[in-house]
Amino acid sequence: MAVTLILYAVAWPTLHLTHEVPVALMPVVAALAAWPFVAIRTDPALGWAVSAGAALAIPRAFDLAPGYDYPWQVVHILVLCALLVAVSMRAPLQVAGLVWAATVVLFFTHVPGQNGWGWALGLSAMAVFGLLVRWLVLSRRQLARQEELSELERARRAILEEKARIARDLHDIVAHHMSLVVVQAQSAPYRLPDVSEPVRAEFDSIGATAREALNEVRGMLGVLRSENLPDDRAAGDERAQDPQPSLDRLGDLFEGARRAGMVLSTAENGDPSGVSDATALTVYRILQESLANAARHASGAPVRVRVGYGPDEVSVTVCNGPGRAGPGSGDRSGGNGIRGMVDRALAVGGHLVAHPAPGGGFEVRAQLPRVQAA
Repeated sequence: MAVTLILYAVAWPTLHLTHEVPVALMPVVAALAAWPFVAIRTDPALGWAVSAGAALAIPRAFDLAPGYDYPWQVVHILVLCALLVAVSMRAPLQVAGLVWAATVVLFFTHVPGQNGWGWALGLSAMAVFGLLVRWLVLSRRQLARQEELSELERARRAILEEKARIARDLHDIVAHHMSLVVVQAQSAPYRLPDVSEPVRAEFDSIGATAREALNEVRGMLGVLRSENLPDDRAAGDERAQDPQPSLDRLGDLFEGARRAGMVLSTAENGDPSGVSDATALTVYRILQESLANAARHASGAPVRVRVGYGPDEVSVTVCNGPGRAGPGSGDRSGGNGIRGMVDRALAVGGHLVAHPAPGGGFEVRAQLPRVQAA
């Protein structure tokens, strides 16, 4: 805008030196010469069209001043040339080519003497300069975009490498030790003399629980490694071999808790069909963590589990009484069990609260949507 005002301030006072224009029309004619420059950044093609139209009209409407043989003011010529360069830099190539050809014809047919050839060459050089600047800017943008994509790819690879490292650590630490637990539990009745049937049953229960935990660890390792597989189909095959637990395995979860000595009462109401996989997995993990906390912090206390399948929500309630060592606090070990349950509930669009129960014990309540929010 400042440059346009400067050009206008030059064009108006000097107009009488180039054209015989009535004083009342001088501001208008000067504006036709200078003001199209204001569109050089927003719409240079429109600005050029206005300026070129004025360049056709002004020589026909007004006579030249004595001693001046060019059809336009110097300001008008500067504005036309600047708009040509801007169009070459920013407008579509077809528009840029049309503007270049029209400008060359305009100057070739209006400038005096043999100057048309020189102007044609100069205007062509301006258009080529604008195109070179345009291609330079585009190449730099593409380079910047490619660098951004490369950075994202490096970040993605770093994440995959970290996931692979976690998978290796889980395998080396958890899976290895759980395998030893399974082997020890299965071989104990044969290695130890005089093992009674109750003790043998206890070893079988320990082995079954350890095997289930080992299978879940293997399933999680498959998920962690899935993005390193050659294609999505292979990833799906590995997930299929190690499926995530769902609602149909709640019975096994409850039975395992009872085998571990927990006094557990359960009740399920409603129809579980139609519950999304994400919500089903969240229900399973909340119950799994809640039962583990009850066994850890309220040993020997009775535990009540209620799961209700409503038309829109799934409700989960786990409540345990005070244990033999005192009221249970749910997650006193300093771990992240409750925080993890809260995060899981939020991830599917639900919510979870956990707090000490009146009279001692601990209570966990969760409300989850049947279908995970998009």
